[in-house]
Amino acid sequence: MVVGGGISGLAAAYTLARARQAGAPIEEYLLEGSPRWGGVIRTEKFDGFVIEGGPDSFLTEKPEAAALCRELGLASHLLGSNDRERRTYILHRGRLEPLPDGLYMLVPTRLWPLVRTPLLPARSKLSALAELFRRPSGDRADESAASFVGRHFGPAMVQNIADPLLAGVYGGDSENLSAPAVLPRFWRIEKETGSLTRGVLRARRAHRREAASAPLFTTLDGGLEELVRALVERLEPSRLLLGQKVEVLETGARQPKGRPRWVVRVSEGAAIEADAVVLALPAYESARLLARADPVLAQRLGEIPYSSAVTVAFGFESKDVKLAPGHGLLVPRQERRRLLAVTFVHAKFPRRAPPGKLLLRCFLGGTRDPEIIGASDEEIVGWARKELAAILGLRATPLFHRLTRSPQAMAQYTVGHLERLRAIEARVKQLPGLSLSGNAYSGIGISDCIRSGQAAAARALSV
Repeated sequence: MVVGGGISGLAAAYTLARARQAGAPIEEYLLEGSPRWGGVIRTEKFDGFVIEGGPDSFLTEKPEAAALCRELGLASHLLGSNDRERRTYILHRGRLEPLPDGLYMLVPTRLWPLVRTPLLPARSKLSALAELFRRPSGDRADESAASFVGRHFGPAMVQNIADPLLAGVYGGDSENLSAPAVLPRFWRIEKETGSLTRGVLRARRAHRREAASAPLFTTLDGGLEELVRALVERLEPSRLLLGQKVEVLETGARQPKGRPRWVVRVSEGAAIEADAVVLALPAYESARLLARADPVLAQRLGEIPYSSAVTVAFGFESKDVKLAPGHGLLVPRQERRRLLAVTFVHAKFPRRAPPGKLLLRCFLGGTRDPEIIGASDEEIVGWARKELAAILGLRATPLFHRLTRSPQAMAQYTVGHLERLRAIEARVKQLPGLSLSGNAYSGIGISDCIRSGQAAAARALSV
């Protein structure tokens, strides 16, 4: 039994269905409480525009999403980002400044662009140069991303670059996010080499050919909901239970081998028994369902915080808008704006807007502005337009707008997250047949969620 029809749950159900087709003696079912599949993945096609309400792509270097697309017959639909125009701007003292060339996430790898950028003062530039000579200093306990980045590159790098980057990805605050949880690659590099810059340069030399040919982001030509539809089409309709909200999860009578059978109670009062259950839900929803079966596990799951996201997409006539070339902009906290970021969607991917049109997508909310999720559509659209005018000088009347709310959708990997995960995993091991998956555990991207769902299905099959 898989509970939750987002991408994690769909990947889990598909993995179980493939196992059954290969001869495994199982019957898999997928329950989703809402009236649609896909969770936060939403795609709308309108007048030649392809508009995403949730994530718009996945990182190419994480292989799970592209591999699943190919397995589902969507290889010809894969669409790479237009990296020839990949430039991101930071709003700095009211002006848009490009991120320095050679910046890998938040690690500078080229000297001259770093020297020239107005985003960092002289002291931070000297810190970045000195960082090249850092040596490993032994294992460290968990610390915030802000502390981690600040140790290597100084506070200006945190405020002007790292914090807006992490807010754009996680909807969170670098002062609270856990460095080993949200920056695991850089955490490992520090342990191995001491210097993040030296470690990144070494890795790039080892993979230079692949890195040069692969786009940074990949999506699907018709939008990410193509992946959702392809997964649903591969599942038997009789095994898909849409609009069936689970109210509680209980352990039932024990089987001959001593393992408990799970009882899934749905909103209509029906009880469904299962040997194994995959909870592909937000951690707080899993906590609610497990309150009777394991109060300690429910408490630990409930400790994982979430933030909400709001996106507003606007279509414009190209002739009415003048934009610098690039994929978008990020807004640091100290600029005191409600916008977190703006993506120039028409530039990031081809065929997202018809000829002569532009598509911009504004991001708001997160931990920086949690109240905005409760504002009216008119208020949110008004704020977004006002800030587009202030930041980009964009005063043209949009052709349309599309607003999407994702309440409590982004898991926050705060300091202590890895310790919480270890405690959660220890409790789950004491509950045979129970598996957890989703964006609350080991990555929030689409590939992370697919990997999580596949791993949960594998654990269910081992029962």
